Amino acid sequence: MFREMRRFKQQVSEAECIEILKSTKRGVLSVIGDDGYPYGMPLNHYYCEEDGKLYFHGAKAGHKIDAIKACDKVSYCVYNDGFRKEGEWALNITSVIIFGRIHLVEDKERALKICSELTRKFTDDEAYLEKEIANSFRNVQCLELVPEHMTGKLVNES
Repeated sequence: MFREMRRFKQQVSEAECIEILKSTKRGVLSVIGDDGYPYGMPLNHYYCEEDGKLYFHGAKAGHKIDAIKACDKVSYCVYNDGFRKEGEWALNITSVIIFGRIHLVEDKERALKICSELTRKFTDDEAYLEKEIANSFRNVQCLELVPEHMTGKLVNES
């Protein structure tokens, strides 16, 4: 169903992919948008090690939500900051692409946990977290991405 990686020597392990998902804060979620055009948007994410799923949050209405309701198949791409080998100009970057199905999270308690975990990726200020949730939670839609296929690749930009 999913293609094998053509440049398999650059492929990284599933464990390395998971480390990238845990350490990065943002990626690009791509959906099938209006009139079949791809629609990619940058989003913050939270990778849950317990269930292997990715979680997002955003507005309750808009292009993204309409597209997800029309077709739940998506891809999500993240990449790290990379590194340079001493004496070289080119970056070595690891990227991860996930294909899967995305769903709206309807359960309020799960959505609250997701929002909390997402916020904790950026701050450990619990007072701020509580204030944000009190002020904004009613306007937030959480999303759950269930991975069906994941690949990672280390690329040298030279």
